[in-house]
Amino acid sequence: MAGRSVREEKVGATKEAILTAAERLFAERGVHNVSNRQISDAAGQGNTTAVNYHFGNKTDLVRAISRRHTEQIELIRDRLVVATQGSTTLRDWVACMVRPVTEHLDSLGSPTWYARFNAQVTADPALYEAIATEPASAPSLRTLLDGLNARLPDLPPEVQAARGAMARHLIVQMCVERERALASGESYPPGVWTDTADLLIDALTGLWDAPVSGPAG
Repeated sequence: MAGRSVREEKVGATKEAILTAAERLFAERGVHNVSNRQISDAAGQGNTTAVNYHFGNKTDLVRAISRRHTEQIELIRDRLVVATQGSTTLRDWVACMVRPVTEHLDSLGSPTWYARFNAQVTADPALYEAIATEPASAPSLRTLLDGLNARLPDLPPEVQAARGAMARHLIVQMCVERERALASGESYPPGVWTDTADLLIDALTGLWDAPVSGPAG
């Protein structure tokens, strides 16, 4: 970027190195099993206080890692939601849930760690609460949910909430499975991220459209 000083560029590079190292270690070992010293070493920083200096506490570091991905995911989702406006087809709105994540992971190349990092964080209630606020307030997400809900007028609210949680977990875990396989060089069907997205969209469309049994039905 024009006008940046040498020091600013160095600081920026250091922060990126820390974010990348922390994301990988958190993904592989779990957030609470990784120390700041280990992150600093993995990032090539001789100063063991570098993580605290640049990011504060561990929750702030997790939030910074999440933000650099969710900002890109939001851009993709906004594009897809705009293109889907006016559709009365449930599958189109489900696609707006799935494809932003799979497109982003595809754009990162291989190996990636974001899906596994995200799974570690979403499994921890305190960390999930720390990262969930900003994406939840994104305008495109509100439009997406409105479009999805309009296709499900007869679904009881409690069932809708439960299926929303199921959908979120299925997207996260299927992306974890594919990311892990790619990182280890294993053959994992389907062959490309777009195929993974198609499978998820088919499954989640069926999930949302399934009949309701029991008291809620």
